[in-house]
This record gives sequence, structure tokens and C-alpha cells, in this order.
Amino acid sequence: MDGLKIFSGRSNKAFAERICDYLGIAIGRAHVENFPDTELIVKLVDDVRGRDAFVVQSTCAPVNDNLMELLTFIDCLRRASARRITAVVPYFGYARQDRKDEGRVPITAKLVCNLITTAGADRVLAIDLHAAQIQGFFDIPVDHLLAEPVFLEYFKTFDVKDPVFLSPDVGNVKRSRSYAEKLGCELAIIDKRRISGSEAKVQTIIGSVKGRDVIMVDDMIATAGTITQAAAAVKREGARSIRVAATHPVLCGPAIERLAAAPIDEIVVTDTIQICDATRQSLPNLKVLSVAPLFGEAIRRIHRNESVSILFVK
Repeated sequence: MDGLKIFSGRSNKAFAERICDYLGIAIGRAHVENFPDTELIVKLVDDVRGRDAFVVQSTCAPVNDNLMELLTFIDCLRRASARRITAVVPYFGYARQDRKDEGRVPITAKLVCNLITTAGADRVLAIDLHAAQIQGFFDIPVDHLLAEPVFLEYFKTFDVKDPVFLSPDVGNVKRSRSYAEKLGCELAIIDKRRISGSEAKVQTIIGSVKGRDVIMVDDMIATAGTITQAAAAVKREGARSIRVAATHPVLCGPAIERLAAAPIDEIVVTDTIQICDATRQSLPNLKVLSVAPLFGEAIRRIHRNESVSILFVK
């Protein structure tokens, strides 16, 4: 791993440290702080001239602060003459603003991609982008990881008799079908109607859930409106147990209260976003799986110019 340096922003330093532990290297040293007027300064302690540099930073809340920190870190690495700079973005904020769904609105996901590229990144490493087509918004290579292998291994430990994978909305059918096929389970679908950005109404359930163990998989839990309404609907239909899995625990707005009150037996997420102790106490049924080893292996392969996609070939 000679010539490799991994740095971390402040959004989820523990995640970067777990990546470094997997690779058996020390995390890169840098000072990141704010001036009294809140302007940001990044200064590298370690030399990166001619090295393969990775900066780990989720653009989660506070989204704009963390995004600016990522851009500043990339610019700092570029001006310090790093040979190649990879932006490692476990959670990619603004991913839901990927199209114009009404007049006079921006496509902010594309803007963020442009900013990362202009700052000086040579490539991007992310996992379970909300919209897979965001890969095409970049003019630099993107390695798009999937949390699916990590979740599948955990699902195999479930003590269930008649499982069914439930897609919480029509747009998530492809993801849910992939899990169902790999585990030899049936698929059910929630047909919902979105009322606003934070509220959706369940219309009907396509498929049988009565007396069965339901598993819902999504890329993120934001306000938890979709997930909790789907859980309530399948519970009314007689589901035996309900488990929810999502890669990114955004958990904003009323999410904690909704999840705590929902008839969900277990909530499984990954560590792309750091979860505070208060959230863990409020949600005793929360289970956090680490995708840091997956990122670590991807970084190893990128550094050695080896295939990353082979990680997902069975």
C-alpha cells in the first residue's frame, strides 16, 4: 500500500478510521477547523506529493458545511501535488434533486458533481446512490458500490419461516426484486401516492403478507414517512414480523419519533452516516452494519488499478 494516503473530513471520521483499520494503515494527518466567522481552513500535516490520496467525507447534515469541507479538502490535496485524488462519499447529499420534476427548479445533483470535479477530484467512490444515473453526471470515473452483499449476509441470520421482500414504493421494485431473487423469496409491492415532500399515502399492497415475515429494503431512511406507513399497512394485513433495512440512516425531521412508534421489529442500517448516542437510545431495535471493509477493499483495488466491479460478481 505504498503511496496511499487516506484522509477524513469531520462528517464521519470513525468510518474513515475503520477503513484504515481494514487496510492496516494509519489515517492521514490534517487540521480542519473554522475561523471565528465560520470560514473553513484545511491544512495537511502529511506529505502527499506524488501520492494516491483519498478523502472520506459524507455530505450528510449539515449538508452544505460538509460539502464545502469536501471541496476544500480536494482543493488542498490538488495544490499539495497529490498524484491522484479520489473523493470517497459514503452518503451523497443532494442525490434526490436529480431531475426537473417541475418548472423553474435546479438539478442540484449535477451541480454538486460539477463542483467536485472542478475542485480537482480525479474519481469518486460512493455507495447506493439514490439515483444510479448520477454516475453519468460526473465527467470523471465513478465507482458505485452496493451494500447488498453486507445486507444479504445479515439477512441469512434471520430466524424467519416464510419471508417476503416488500418494496415500500414502486420506484424501489428493482432493488427489492434483486434481494428476493438472491434469497429465493417472494416479492410484494406497496402502491403509494406522494402528498408532499415529507408525506405519502399508501394506496394498496400488491402481494400477500398475511402471517409472513416482511423485509423492506431501501437506499435511505430520511423522514421515515414511507417506511413507517408501509409497516403500518402490512401490520394491518397480518404480517408476522417486520424488518427494515436501509443503507443511509439520514433520519431527519420526525424520523426518530415515527420509527419509535412504528410496528417494526428491527431497523438495519449501515455506518455511512454517523449515528449519535441519543438516536441509539431512542431506537433500541436499531442495528448498524459496517460497510467500511467494503470501502477498504474498493480503495485497495483502486490504488492497485484492479477491478472493483468484481466485488459484486457471484
